[in-house]
Amino acid sequence: MPTPAKGPRLGGGAAHERLMLANLSAALFEHKRITTTVTKAKRLKPYAERLVTFAKRGDLASRRRVLGLISNKGVVHELFTDIAQAVENRDGGYTRITKIGNRKGDNAPMAVIELVLEPVSAKQAVVAEATSAAQRDAAKKDADKKDAEKAEAAPVTETEEAAETEEAPAAETEAAAEEAPAAEEAAAESEKDAK
Repeated sequence: MPTPAKGPRLGGGAAHERLMLANLSAALFEHKRITTTVTKAKRLKPYAERLVTFAKRGDLASRRRVLGLISNKGVVHELFTDIAQAVENRDGGYTRITKIGNRKGDNAPMAVIELVLEPVSAKQAVVAEATSAAQRDAAKKDADKKDAEKAEAAPVTETEEAAETEEAPAAETEAAAEEAPAAEEAAAESEKDAK
């Protein structure tokens, strides 16, 4: 987190700045985008992204830490369930600041800060899919290797089964070979008798 500026912070003291950032981040998580001054948006960005990082962890300690900063339990619940799930594949850059011109009354530069909830870019999705495919292939090779080791460990039982299956067809073919000439001789004798 960047070091804060010395002197008055956002027009008040340090405690007032903490409260303003907590309220701005609660509004950001509730509405997904807010319009504020550029200075407040730049100060809010690292604060809100840190809270999203806590939400991505999802454990009880992180939830209590965020509840210490944002008092609205409904907003914290939405942060930990909806927003954290939407940005779980993103490694940072959870917010986007867009400048929209100056405010009419005091000519202050204004900006829109919003949560980036879109899926990660297509290139990063392809890289993630290739990585997961490589992991699946590695797991499959490990499984094939284990199967091969099991097959090598028990070759005696397989050869005995193979010998039994070879003997059975050989016996059947011998019996069929003996029956075939006998059937041919019987057919030849019946033809002689018919003449």
